[in-house]
Amino acid sequence: MDVNGAGLAGAIGTLDSLRIEIPSWGFANTGTRFGKFLQAGAATTLEEKFADASQVNALTGITPQLALHVQWDLPAGVADAGIVKRLTAKYGVQPGSINPNLFQDQEYKFGSICNPDPGVRRKAIDHLLESVEIAKELRSRDVSLWISDGSNYPGAQSIRKRIGWLEEALSATHDKLDTSQRLLVEYKPFEPAFYHTDVADWGMAAHFAKAAGPQARVLVDTGHHYQAQNIEQIVAWLMHLQLLGGFHFNDRRYADDDLTIGSIDPYQVFRIFHEIFSEPNAAAAGEVAYMIDQSHNIKGKMEAMVQTVVTAQELFLKAALVDRERLAVLQSEARTVDAEECLRSAFWTDVRPMLREWRRNRDIPEDPLQALRESGYVEQIEKERRAKNAMLSASYA
Repeated sequence: MDVNGAGLAGAIGTLDSLRIEIPSWGFANTGTRFGKFLQAGAATTLEEKFADASQVNALTGITPQLALHVQWDLPAGVADAGIVKRLTAKYGVQPGSINPNLFQDQEYKFGSICNPDPGVRRKAIDHLLESVEIAKELRSRDVSLWISDGSNYPGAQSIRKRIGWLEEALSATHDKLDTSQRLLVEYKPFEPAFYHTDVADWGMAAHFAKAAGPQARVLVDTGHHYQAQNIEQIVAWLMHLQLLGGFHFNDRRYADDDLTIGSIDPYQVFRIFHEIFSEPNAAAAGEVAYMIDQSHNIKGKMEAMVQTVVTAQELFLKAALVDRERLAVLQSEARTVDAEECLRSAFWTDVRPMLREWRRNRDIPEDPLQALRESGYVEQIEKERRAKNAMLSASYA
């Protein structure tokens, strides 16, 4: 690829702005609806999650925040905020987005904030309001909300009533935000509801965000789409509407597979980053949150997380290398092949030598994955946690 010195320096300079939030649940034992394959080194406590996150940040230099799931990480709610603050001070990792849980309790069999039982709806809203208070206490900007509500059979639920209940719940939650906070509304076409999902696509999420209030945005999970859906077009639309809040990055072969980023379609992630770089409002682009949401249980937890962050850096830098001025000219002249090649040439650039130099200049291991393997950290945590995970395995069986 022919990149002049100024263009190359500018692209590499963008790496300093890239921060990726990693999920606490990405270090724990997770699985599918059918079961779990437990790992000896998986985190079993919140402190172990913070320790693992600290190690990933030391190796990559760009993951200073850990997303927290309220029910899994703060079961006592606001009362657990002190524990998080202590762990933050000990491990140097800040709490990131706060993620409510509206899908696990038995009362949510027929929905949470869209449940036909007003008592269940009240419980769900109270949980959302407490999640906002947790975020305030921990100075977390984003309350990130995935709503699993829906129905499985035609006629089983009133789709229209549930729209109104959802609007009411999100508005009540938005009203409790302080001026520095955001409410991120995620969408998913199906699972666990297979007839209709209450927030099934980006258009519904955009409506609910606008109805909730000016501090609400849409969160795009790259796994939450039908096959062959043009996610970068959705990104472009949300940027145009000033409603893009952030991403949950993972990859998929079918739907919500929770595979590591770029493992199936790295070109898609590159195209998404390209659309963000194409946003003329730099301030708006800078507000987009990059978060990982992977929980597959085949790869080792630590290796998977480091590999994911490194892959995201590579694809981000590739997108930064696109000559967008030349691309705009080629597009205006309808030179289809040349325009496509302008985009592809950036994607096919081997950016790994540039990243090695960038890391070397910042005293970060040039090859984070290799550094993890040589550090002995994985062997250490497997030794320390093996017994606890064996007990979990016995109880799970």
